[in-house]
Amino acid sequence: MPASPFESRMARLEGTYEQVSQRLMNIDPRFDGIDRKIDALDAKLDRKIDLRFDALDKKIDAVREALDKKIDAVREVLDKKIDAVGEALDKKIDTVRDALDKKIDTLDAKIDQRFMWTIGVVVTTWLTTIASIYLHH
Repeated sequence: MPASPFESRMARLEGTYEQVSQRLMNIDPRFDGIDRKIDALDAKLDRKIDLRFDALDKKIDAVREALDKKIDAVREVLDKKIDAVGEALDKKIDTVRDALDKKIDTLDAKIDQRFMWTIGVVVTTWLTTIASIYLHH
């Protein structure tokens, strides 16, 4: 019996459906392969990024250590300079203090001398006044 046009079309559709189904089945493993490749590339990229960050961390640590050393060296130099300035100021202050002490001692001696002269004049004036009163009577 000859196949009806409907049956031949159905057979053709079924064949086409089988072909499409087989092609789709072939696509799934391809997608799986692509997924594995993407995962592998992601892992590889992560490793590369981690390596770059590790290298960058090491460089930053090295720079930090170098800066710490330079800062310590500058601090030591500044401390020495400050100490030298302090010593120089102490010497100058001592020199000025000694000069002022000498001037104060000189002025103190002059005041003592003038006080003694003043006392001498006052006592002499009293004695003269008392003597003239007693001798005048």
